[in-house]
Amino acid sequence: MSAFSQHNFAGQKALIRVDFNVPLDKQTQAITDDTRMRAALPTIQKILADGGSVILMSHLGRPKEGPEAKYSLKHLIAHLSELLGGNTKVFFADDCIGEQAYLTASMLQPGEVLLLENLRFYKEEEKGNPEFAAKLSKLGDVYVNDAFGTAHRAHASTAIIADYFEAGKKMFGLLMEGEVIAAEKVLHQSEKPFTAIIGGAKVSDKILIIENLLERATDIIIGGGMAYTFMKARGGNIGSSLCEDDRITTATELLAKATAKGVSIHLPEDSVIADKFAADANTKVTPSDAIPDGWMGLDIGPKAAGVFAEVIRKSKTILWNGPMGVFEMEKFQAGTKAIADAVAESTVNGAFSLVGGGDSVAAVNEFGYTDKVSYISTGGGAMLEYFEGKVLPGIAAIK
Repeated sequence: MSAFSQHNFAGQKALIRVDFNVPLDKQTQAITDDTRMRAALPTIQKILADGGSVILMSHLGRPKEGPEAKYSLKHLIAHLSELLGGNTKVFFADDCIGEQAYLTASMLQPGEVLLLENLRFYKEEEKGNPEFAAKLSKLGDVYVNDAFGTAHRAHASTAIIADYFEAGKKMFGLLMEGEVIAAEKVLHQSEKPFTAIIGGAKVSDKILIIENLLERATDIIIGGGMAYTFMKARGGNIGSSLCEDDRITTATELLAKATAKGVSIHLPEDSVIADKFAADANTKVTPSDAIPDGWMGLDIGPKAAGVFAEVIRKSKTILWNGPMGVFEMEKFQAGTKAIADAVAESTVNGAFSLVGGGDSVAAVNEFGYTDKVSYISTGGGAMLEYFEGKVLPGIAAIK
């Protein structure tokens, strides 16, 4: 049993750091995707069911100079109330450390919820200011961190605040626990063969994660725009495909390290290429190392998709971070869909699969495989840093 599940919140005010940084319609301020809010519901509901009350704190957007109306969490009140069933009283404080916040929190009854105003209306939040953290801590009896998406930030509400709660009164929420357990399973308890699927545009964004995975994975599949830097490092012609020329040496070194460690690096044998970066571009399939001048690779080709899928189907542990191409355009989504198909099939056959990173998650959702993978991470940046081997302040503060 986890510390959170064992804890009885009856009569206690739980101060929860959630990640309600949801996208809003610029015109109406309506929520366009409530995934992050729904992810926090089990934690909130457990506390309310115990007979406790809940104080929610979060950031929203990137306010630059103090309060900005478009970033106010008041836009979330109605939907939060709806998600909680409509019968739960949801109060709002127009400040996170002001007099109204303290007064409302002090009067909060079991089964009631208080949503605080945007933490980032104070610069002290992102600076990890101890005084600001201390003021926040006075609002609750127990601190619960359920915001994995911000776990890699040493902000006042995500890490520093834990110093003001004694052991037994600070813990992960159910979402955070799930994220940590899934990540630990892949990083430290993986069954072999372990395949990491790394996509996206830039090698520079993924160098550290590839280096760390060379110590653990048996196979690393590389797709997306970053594959062409590796292809050029191998001496291939990549036409006008995306390439980080200043990372070719790095790519060469990574390939050499993989060979030395016995890790199989899989690059796309062929690519779907286009004469321009557009949905109406002319396309054809060519070997990935023989792309004509003026053409660019925008998706892995059918041969590559078949080889990659076969590797995935043989795997016992799968980590997927990044798409195989520009899957937002229908002409260039076949490769990413083939990967999603294979990951889902392998999971059904007993593999453990963890999908993280905004575009990978978006692809899984779009292709209808949300319930066919083992775990979908809510924290793109946090998950990436975790697999790079970094210590996440939000996790260390509780552990």
